[in-house]
Amino acid sequence: MDERTQPGTSHTVDWDGPVHYVDFGGDPEGPTVVLVHGLGGSHLNWDLLAPLLTPHGRVLALDLPGFGRSEPGSRRATVQANVAVLRRFLQEVAGGRAVLVGNSMGGMISIFTAASAPEAVSGLVLLDPALPGGRRTLDPLVAAQFFLYALPFVGERFLSFRRQRHDARHRVREMLQLCGVDPATVPSEVIDRSVTLLEERQDVEGMDKAFLAAARSLLRILVDPRAYRGAMAGTPAPVLLVHGDRDRLVPVAAARAAAEQHPHWRYLELAGVGHVPQLQVPDAVAKGILSWLQDTAEAPSPR
Repeated sequence: MDERTQPGTSHTVDWDGPVHYVDFGGDPEGPTVVLVHGLGGSHLNWDLLAPLLTPHGRVLALDLPGFGRSEPGSRRATVQANVAVLRRFLQEVAGGRAVLVGNSMGGMISIFTAASAPEAVSGLVLLDPALPGGRRTLDPLVAAQFFLYALPFVGERFLSFRRQRHDARHRVREMLQLCGVDPATVPSEVIDRSVTLLEERQDVEGMDKAFLAAARSLLRILVDPRAYRGAMAGTPAPVLLVHGDRDRLVPVAAARAAAEQHPHWRYLELAGVGHVPQLQVPDAVAKGILSWLQDTAEAPSPR
């Protein structure tokens, strides 16, 4: 990897195995912002957004165990296990109250964290988070893939087959396309770093198991979302919900329903945008976040 082209500085802490994170630096007088990737993601998902936030605060992005450069070892990779990791990260690395910015599964993890550790979270930004409800028609390809992920043994075989059939660059481009991003619009260095990250994995089977454990945990929560809905309702921090109207993984109907159910949240819908707006329209996402931060800096808690 060419470190000259990578934003931020890499660090690793040992919490029963490595937890890798990137410190993008930033204004120490501003808020601390912690970026939380989604299923199959990593710190690289934030390379385009983080530099837009650093003039206004300190910015950190972690790799949850089982993703990125955080090899899983014997650790669990469920949503709730990663909630515990994120809470520890806030305490021991961020060192105080932080704004959580979570994408996809990272949004779900951030919601559970904000509800269970309100003293550690000053604000919550949800970028196309995994959400229950809403009148939705699932994208056939997305539905088929998650059906395979949910099946014991079948999911493992599916990931192994895909890895054997396609090289790392093809898999990176395929994931971007699934998320609604045209790979041609992503800077080549971001794709190159993503390819290198896949090629440098040591415990490939362990990473597959972690991915499937996280996916199955997420699906269980969405099938019976009572605890999740309780966390959404019990989050005292101000919330900004951002959603692309072309999201194939989490239909925009679910975001609209969540915004209607939580009228004190701010809702920003992005036209023509897919599941990872921080890669597709980072400038628009940064503008929305910074405007929201400015408006909520002195605002009282909605609860």
